[in-house]
Amino acid sequence: MDNEQVKALIEAGLPGARVEMIGDACNMAVLVVSEAFEGKSLLQRHRMVMEGVKSHISSNELHALSIKAKTPAEVSAK
Repeated sequence: MDNEQVKALIEAGLPGARVEMIGDACNMAVLVVSEAFEGKSLLQRHRMVMEGVKSHISSNELHALSIKAKTPAEVSAK
């Protein structure tokens, strides 16, 4: 899978999220910024992102994905 395909899957699963892809192929990483993460633990956030791509991981189309999941407030606080 390429970056644009993964980005589209995540955006479909988290409408309104900002998704930035970093790297490609076996070194794919993503920064997802969403208000939906407000009040959620890191594990819950990762599960929310993974929900959109889990079928592609189980079929080995996507081998691994490093995730940074932040709220808009967390991003603007930097």
